[in-house]
Amino acid sequence: MKLVMAVIKPFKLDEVRSALTEIGLEGMTVTEVKGYGRQKGHTEIYRGAEYAVNFLPKIKIEVVVPADATEKAVEAITTAAKTGQIGDGKIFVAPIEQTVRIRTGETDADAL
Repeated sequence: MKLVMAVIKPFKLDEVRSALTEIGLEGMTVTEVKGYGRQKGHTEIYRGAEYAVNFLPKIKIEVVVPADATEKAVEAITTAAKTGQIGDGKIFVAPIEQTVRIRTGETDADAL
């Protein structure tokens, strides 16, 4: 099993969710986060005063998938979240050693 974690633009959340559902993946954790990458934020003008926005609003999606579905998940997220602009986000993939469904005690693939 793998943990696929994606940091994307907030307005792309529904498209990414739909793309993952279409390939048969259900269940995800979504967190509102702030951060920056190469763009290092930007400046805005508010009531005539210019100020720096160092941390941009993003959405972090976490999905645990079977190892054989990892590439499909990454491809679905990439396709759905891409705008072609700076700040589209990143995808991280990490191994998961164990999964337990608390309610039933099911483990690993049965717990997904």
